[in-house]
Amino acid sequence: MSTARNDQAPVLEMRSISKTFGPVKALSDVSLTVHAGELHALMGENGAGKSTLMKVLSGAYTADPGGKVLMDGREITLGDPKLSKQLGIAVIYQELSLAPNLTVAQNIFLGTEPSHLGITDRRSMDAKTAPILKRLGVKFGPETLVAGLSLGERQLVEIGRALAANARVIVMDEPTTSLSTRETEQLFDVIAGLKEEGVAIIYISHRMEEIYRLSDRCSVLRDGSYVGTLDRDELNAATLVSMMVGRDLSTFYKKEHKQFERSGDPVLAVEGLGDGKLVHDVSFEVHRGEVLGIAGLVGSGRTELARLIYAADPLSVGAIRLKGDEIRPRTPREALSKGIAYLTEDRKGLGLFLDMSVSENVSMCVIERDAGVFGIRNFAAAAKRAAGAMKSLAIKAPNARINVGSLSGGNQQKVLLARLLEVGPEVIILDEPTRGVDVGAKSEIYRLIDSLAAEGLAVVMISSELPEIIGVADRVLVMREGTIAGEVTGSPEHPIDQERIMALSTGAAGGELAAASAADKTNHERTAHE
Repeated sequence: MSTARNDQAPVLEMRSISKTFGPVKALSDVSLTVHAGELHALMGENGAGKSTLMKVLSGAYTADPGGKVLMDGREITLGDPKLSKQLGIAVIYQELSLAPNLTVAQNIFLGTEPSHLGITDRRSMDAKTAPILKRLGVKFGPETLVAGLSLGERQLVEIGRALAANARVIVMDEPTTSLSTRETEQLFDVIAGLKEEGVAIIYISHRMEEIYRLSDRCSVLRDGSYVGTLDRDELNAATLVSMMVGRDLSTFYKKEHKQFERSGDPVLAVEGLGDGKLVHDVSFEVHRGEVLGIAGLVGSGRTELARLIYAADPLSVGAIRLKGDEIRPRTPREALSKGIAYLTEDRKGLGLFLDMSVSENVSMCVIERDAGVFGIRNFAAAAKRAAGAMKSLAIKAPNARINVGSLSGGNQQKVLLARLLEVGPEVIILDEPTRGVDVGAKSEIYRLIDSLAAEGLAVVMISSELPEIIGVADRVLVMREGTIAGEVTGSPEHPIDQERIMALSTGAAGGELAAASAADKTNHERTAHE
């Protein structure tokens, strides 16, 4: 495998790139330097800013004033995907952008088809595609329909499109997520060939083993900021994980009720759950008064698991037991009626009725309670229920008649939570409960979760934010590639370790991480003694 050609000028430099969306600072003064023939890995937690930075590079986003992008030492202006492509920048996203009803050649030259007298020259297009496919080492030809290709083969067609555009910088965003072992090895062979030809590759992945194997250097982003860059010989699990999660947790939310101790039978038990697609053989239990955290990276299967339990998606294998009795709800309504509530991560798209009032949203799941003998709703009862919810959950709104769409994100989330609590569930699954809410609202939602557990509910909380899940959960299950990779438990003396969560999420070697942590502890003790 070739090494980066650092003796030459960088093919790409991004200097002091910032990007804001309204009040949110997605990127803050981020820099990245990539050389020809180098594979430069880009790592960070979910939401660290990796995708935003690459969308600036691709021209999909325009960076804030003050930053610069240079190619071969010359400043360039981005802000248009077509311009980025003309400059030799290609981005291959995790969700491939191919047209399955077209041939390989038509996809590779889509939008740049060779023509003669205004008519697409299919023969010329196929002829230009053939040497590209030879470079990629594939068995299919230019006239093969993309619909008949595997995911790995389609990934190579995307790379072929970049080669046809003479790309000098190729960004690969989680390219192996859906590939088999054989397809992954084929992709790695192609990557090695591209590096030998001098193509620069920016490689985004959460998989440590891929980073170790492929990268010449690795840069880490955290909370929209640049943390640092490691050379190949500096890469190790302990350092990378520390760079990705190194946030100050000293002021983070802590539990107010006593440390949970499991006793008696579980309220919810799932055994060998699977959907035949992403979720495989998942088993766990959650007890009354417990907050069970579920962590994992994007695509690990967390939301898909929650939707299986709630019957939002069909269950292909496994069993769900509620208070010892097996249940098999066919619809979310059945799951809710049996005592399982689910707060979706997409409150606006799948949860709330934004053009309806607080009162109507809160009462939506128990609307029959307000119906009289003739089926006429008792609006006074609904208004009283909404007023009670607004008081108990501290929902800030002028009155219960105001539309939910006019409320802040935190108050919208509390309205959705109030609706679920009206049902009186035994188990409540919270999927990213603080996504898109401000710090003050987050703190209020944490206290609500804490009080629900103190009142005896079994709470399952899915979160991408490690400080959040550490501060709220009694124990944490970590998912990776559709199954449970491990469990992290905590106590007041030995709190849940965020580095262990990240190690399980990414597949980092536990022994290496533990050894490095032990060495760090020894060095710290020696320094303190001195």
